[in-house]
Amino acid sequence: MKRKLSLFISTVLLTIILGTGFVNAVEFDIPAKSAILIDAKTGQVLYEKEAHKKLPPASITKIMTLLLAMEAIERGEASLNDMVSISKRAESMGGSQIYLSTRDRLPLKTLLKAITVASANDACVAVAEYLGGTEENFVRMMNKRARELGMVNTHFVNSTGLPAENHYTTAYDISLMARELIKYKEIRKWARIWHETIQLHDGKRSITNTNTLIKSYPGIDGLKTGHTSEAGYCLVASVERDGFRLISVVMNTASEQQRNEASARLLDYGFRVFEHKVVVKENETVKDIPIQKGKKQTVDAYTAKSLQVVVFKGTSNQLRREIKPLGKSAPISKGEKVGELIVYQGEKELGRVDLLASEDVEKANIFILFFRWLWKLILDLIGQLKK
Repeated sequence: MKRKLSLFISTVLLTIILGTGFVNAVEFDIPAKSAILIDAKTGQVLYEKEAHKKLPPASITKIMTLLLAMEAIERGEASLNDMVSISKRAESMGGSQIYLSTRDRLPLKTLLKAITVASANDACVAVAEYLGGTEENFVRMMNKRARELGMVNTHFVNSTGLPAENHYTTAYDISLMARELIKYKEIRKWARIWHETIQLHDGKRSITNTNTLIKSYPGIDGLKTGHTSEAGYCLVASVERDGFRLISVVMNTASEQQRNEASARLLDYGFRVFEHKVVVKENETVKDIPIQKGKKQTVDAYTAKSLQVVVFKGTSNQLRREIKPLGKSAPISKGEKVGELIVYQGEKELGRVDLLASEDVEKANIFILFFRWLWKLILDLIGQLKK
């Protein structure tokens, strides 16, 4: 009897889950004004709470500062070994800092590590000035990059996250820039450091990680804390298990303990409830995509890339695939997009992949087109006579 009851309850819950989609399908709340949980690889939102609410982010802002620095290094415009001078402005920064002096000249790597580990405002301004010329110009770069990432509810006023009017973002927008930053192995390495010393002009300086969750949550390798009286306690956390990486964002909690507990609950939920599935393989063949006015009326296509989706554990048999031809007319070149393969779970679209022509398709001449029209006309007439 108990087994039957358990099976019935499980079936009902599964039906509710599949009917409502991912976000908040399992009802629970966390003590944060705003929060989100995403799959880092696909960007799928697995949980959200007021995720588009504009809030002050405090030092979570530094994710964008770090991202611009890592992207500049990746493009060859800067190097981790570049020596950076410290300005009076950087020296004067308050809040969390490593007490830099204008007498210091440090490798860019050291400054980025100090931002990641200790949330150092003075190091942050030094990096902003080095890469942007001035912090004001660097902030323009930050806002430009935010727009490129689709962070439509974000506006930065400084590079540090220190309290400022009209400086805001959202949990969702934070997840977008966090997805980009977590790709860099150096960031993941630095974010795991608990305690380290760095060399300044007047001796060694100790730095300790502001993210105390790395001491208690297995596998955490990111990403950034934030705290001001206005912003409350915020945390962006990231963990990877068996190739499945989750990113959680919690904003405006009441205490450090509360933000840690809320983050841990989100991550636990994600790993307990969801799994990754490869639903489309790269170069997978899809036959007979219709082509208009071609010598051949169809062409085989292949998938441009693989597609992974996140689904509730045990529900991958609910996935379905739909082929959507673009209705293109010949001539068609090999490798040209001719359609899309779309993956659904229920009515919810989980992702789509471009379908590319596997060969050239020449345009049919006027005689072929005429005979096709004539043949179709004959078939239509026969069909009418049979009615």
